[in-house]
Amino acid sequence: MSAVRKIGVLILGWLLVIVGIAALVLPGPGLLLLFLGLALLSTEYAWARTRVDPVKERALKAARDGVQSKTRIAVSIVSALAIVAVGVVWGLNPEIPEFGIFGPRLPFGGWGTGTTLVLSGLIALALVIESIRRFRPAKETSSPA
Repeated sequence: MSAVRKIGVLILGWLLVIVGIAALVLPGPGLLLLFLGLALLSTEYAWARTRVDPVKERALKAARDGVQSKTRIAVSIVSALAIVAVGVVWGLNPEIPEFGIFGPRLPFGGWGTGTTLVLSGLIALALVIESIRRFRPAKETSSPA
């Protein structure tokens, strides 16, 4: 592997791990990003190879559990669409209201933040759809014999 490619893999891998950890508590596909980052880092580090499978299993279990009932699916879809809506509103209204404990307006408004929220919501929606496709078997229709 060339030095440039190796550096690129390491930077992207660590970036995905860091964003994945943040997305475990923020809106976004945390386990998926963490898995992808570890998968990249596992090409260079033995410690990462030992952690890829457990994270992959947890991500698949979370995806499987998330589509086990129609209620969970509905909540997931509504939540993803709500994140998209907040991102659009945030982008259209760059002024964040002043909060007493924060003092002056925070510089988090506008399309920079709005776009990341929209993308997070769309990724979450795509993951819900993929989980439904992958983990919810199609209902078999029985025809009278």
